[in-house]
Amino acid sequence: MLRPLLQALACTAVAAAGLPFMATPLRAAPSLQALQDALNSTAPDALNAVLEPGEGLDPQQVERQRQLLRQQFPDATWTVKAGAPLRDGRATTDLTVTGSRQQGPFAFRFVAQQQLVLGAAGNRFNRQEVIRESSLLRTGDDDLKVTLQIPDAVLTGQRYDLDVVFDDPLEGAVVAGSIRPVTAGEQLRLLTPDLPLEALGGGGLFKSVQAPYQPGTQTWAVLLVHPKGIVAGSKQVRVVADKAGLNL
Repeated sequence: MLRPLLQALACTAVAAAGLPFMATPLRAAPSLQALQDALNSTAPDALNAVLEPGEGLDPQQVERQRQLLRQQFPDATWTVKAGAPLRDGRATTDLTVTGSRQQGPFAFRFVAQQQLVLGAAGNRFNRQEVIRESSLLRTGDDDLKVTLQIPDAVLTGQRYDLDVVFDDPLEGAVVAGSIRPVTAGEQLRLLTPDLPLEALGGGGLFKSVQAPYQPGTQTWAVLLVHPKGIVAGSKQVRVVADKAGLNL
């Protein structure tokens, strides 16, 4: 039942796909409104007007992921706006995707968020860096209050905690959950991670992991099952080589 819907959680990089990079501040940049309009367009070539191939950016891959997401959530809507500048002065862009789907008796609601640093050449974006990225998929009439206590960035080789907590007391409810890393191939193809459920105690999921010894990113997929509904989510963690990269 969950498999086709959880595919959308394996990758939330729907605005620009690929590996992170260090981008320069925008000059003569294309309009963020134009990017938002292109993402929301039904035309198959709409993104070509605002994206071109470059470091960390493959417009054809972006379009494939956009269409896959629309297959899962036909009413998917992208919102693009200027974000808060980073500490080093670089401008950022906030991207939000929302969508919903009815599958049998279940109503699913999806939201994904990214903070990006975009670079451009002329009137098209051609570079990106993903600063923060997360997504949530929910069922049920009430939004279960869940907090993903997963860091945005960690040092190479560092041990860190993955805590996913129900904010309200369980009051005797029996809950189950799972958390695991998402591979690069699963992200690229929006494939469903295998998330075997285990009974939970203590009101959530608590896991300690070790970061890779090479800089890059890790993405974690989470699934929580509660009598009042289901929460699935994903969160990207940047793995950096020095402390300066921890607090952008």
